[in-house]
Amino acid sequence: MNKGVKVGIAAVCTGMISVAGYGVYNIAGAVMGGRTGQSDAEPKVRTVAAQPPTGQQAEEGAKAFLAAWAKGDLEAAAALTDRPDTAAATLAAFRDKVKPGSMTLSVTGPAAGADAPSSAPSAPAGQVSLGFRATVEFAGTGTPWSYDGVLGMVRMSDGKSAVHWTPTVIHPHLTSGKSISVRPLPASASSALADRDGGPLDAYPSLQPLLAELADRVPSGEPGTAGTGVMITDDSGQGSPEKLFTVTEPKSAQKAGLTIDGKLQAAAEKAVQQASDGGSKPASLVAVEPSTGKILAFANAPATGQNRAFLGAVAPGSTMKVITAAALLENGVPAGATMPCKQNFSVNGFTFKNDDDESGDDWTFSNDFAQSCNTAFIQQGMSTLSGSQLQDTARQFFGIGPTWKVGLKLSPAKVPAPGSSTERAAQLIGQGQITMNSLTMASVAATVENGTFHQPILIPGYDQVPAERKLSSSTLKSLRQMMHLTATSGTARTAMAGLSGNTGAKTGTAQVGGQSSDNSWFTAYRDDLAVAAEVQGGGHGSEAAAPAAALVLGVGNDG
Repeated sequence: MNKGVKVGIAAVCTGMISVAGYGVYNIAGAVMGGRTGQSDAEPKVRTVAAQPPTGQQAEEGAKAFLAAWAKGDLEAAAALTDRPDTAAATLAAFRDKVKPGSMTLSVTGPAAGADAPSSAPSAPAGQVSLGFRATVEFAGTGTPWSYDGVLGMVRMSDGKSAVHWTPTVIHPHLTSGKSISVRPLPASASSALADRDGGPLDAYPSLQPLLAELADRVPSGEPGTAGTGVMITDDSGQGSPEKLFTVTEPKSAQKAGLTIDGKLQAAAEKAVQQASDGGSKPASLVAVEPSTGKILAFANAPATGQNRAFLGAVAPGSTMKVITAAALLENGVPAGATMPCKQNFSVNGFTFKNDDDESGDDWTFSNDFAQSCNTAFIQQGMSTLSGSQLQDTARQFFGIGPTWKVGLKLSPAKVPAPGSSTERAAQLIGQGQITMNSLTMASVAATVENGTFHQPILIPGYDQVPAERKLSSSTLKSLRQMMHLTATSGTARTAMAGLSGNTGAKTGTAQVGGQSSDNSWFTAYRDDLAVAAEVQGGGHGSEAAAPAAALVLGVGNDG
């Protein structure tokens, strides 16, 4: 048929009895309900003949069957098969379960090879295979479903051709023991969380162990809605449904966004792997947006272990000198003041040394900071700061002390009251009983860059506890100059080389009892991005943590 028939599917009687096999059928009884014009004792019976139909007969029979099916005259279509009872029931099931709005069906020509059903074990001898094209339209949708099917045409004992009925007449994939219907298509089962741009989070190893915990705390977005699709299912309930066509597209749930930036998170994962020698050394990194406190990235090595970035509690080494410097500046020590850097300095019989045995009698406060001179900070801190002023500075200006609710479990940083003068001296250079993590130290750098402490958060809208006070403008100016000097000509110069913009940094090397190598620390900022990293056993801050942080700073925060 050159022009496919296209009409609405009409309702027909479906209560026909299925008869196994395809030998002898009483067309009059099956289709006409016994009203044949003959007596019940002499029914008109036709059987499948051994001789195949001619090409013309096969084509005419196929066209007649497809025309009746397209019009929705399922009784007439079934009568044009060699199994009218089974055909009527299956065609009716297709109409009722698939619910096509209209159908266009047309013969396309001879079918051969894999498309031809004549090789099937149940196929009768002398079958001629013809292909057909089906186009199904659904009410309320604009995209039709088109597929190619095959009809096996046989000659009947009355000399006419008929469609050899099998479920594959409906669709080539519909075989015995299976059903076809329109079923719901669920919305995407991907994570309900996204980064700040709506991107997926499933590619970041450090986030995977924590997504379930975060999902319980993030306000849900709009729920997804299921779509619909034409599906073939196994009647036994086994196996997965086969989707043939999407009638209506499912709508994915609106993902709830974290503050994570996908580009920075990818860089953080890479940086931590490199800094930790492929995960062999425990390490962490955090990136924070100074202007808002939003956590843009965090990564751990190993990724499946403790969330070290938030739960770590170890001495920060000389990165603590950012806070010590702030305390000295707030207490009247100018950045240009002479603070001799001695090779050794003793407190109550305990001798403190510098990491690289550096020294200089004419060094200034700024030089001491940039070259990370321990002895100068201890000597000046012990003479200038009272017993609690370091703790007060950490709490009042940098928010260290009050509990932060960031969205995940967090080990609060601690700057406890020193128990002795030796302990007090150690705290001035980030040793002793002081404990920090990468999140805290990233926030310290962010506070210097922005001028105001913004408590870090991972979930937008979380309450941010403010700091008690803001650093004075003169203190901020000096701190920024010191950190910039460190980044350009001090201990961080190699790692920060090539980074443009407003930059500042501080290296840290923390000695830990029982370890053969020191812990490597680094905190820095570049414009509206602050990063801190630490590597257990990584050595000097410039050796492991600094390159990791610099890699992330190089990506930048473009918002």
